[in-house]
Amino acid sequence: MLLSKFVAFFEKLFEQWKQDLGSVYDVVQLLSDVQKTWSFLENLFIHSEEVKKELPEISAQFVGIDKDMRDVMKSGGEVKNILKFCTIEGMYKRLDKIQGELKVCEKALNEYLDSKRKAFPRFYFVSVNDLLDILSNGNSPMKVNKHSPKIFQAV
Repeated sequence: MLLSKFVAFFEKLFEQWKQDLGSVYDVVQLLSDVQKTWSFLENLFIHSEEVKKELPEISAQFVGIDKDMRDVMKSGGEVKNILKFCTIEGMYKRLDKIQGELKVCEKALNEYLDSKRKAFPRFYFVSVNDLLDILSNGNSPMKVNKHSPKIFQAV
């Protein structure tokens, strides 16, 4: 449309559309990435007692992140218009801040899990969720036993 010879009359409108559609694209991409990371970490930092016990400061920080993310999702549900939601003042910056905080939590969790993997290298063969299940149920051999094939499969 911008290449049309009649663009002069509609130029401001076209530029606004271009800007709004760019905002929608940026916010939706960022929101998708943040949601994936948040939903994965939520299960670990909110529902895992082992992680809460071993990483209390990061768990407390994640509670604040969780509240912010729920507020963003709630506002998206209330607005029900993608253009209005994505062009809310500061939405992109808010999501970017949440993403940065999630990266800090993810890094702390990976460092904790790496320390456990270094202590017992067979833990490199199990997923993050399985490893956390093993660590949180370490005193209950029947619960840990279901993960034995994953740990000792190569033996």
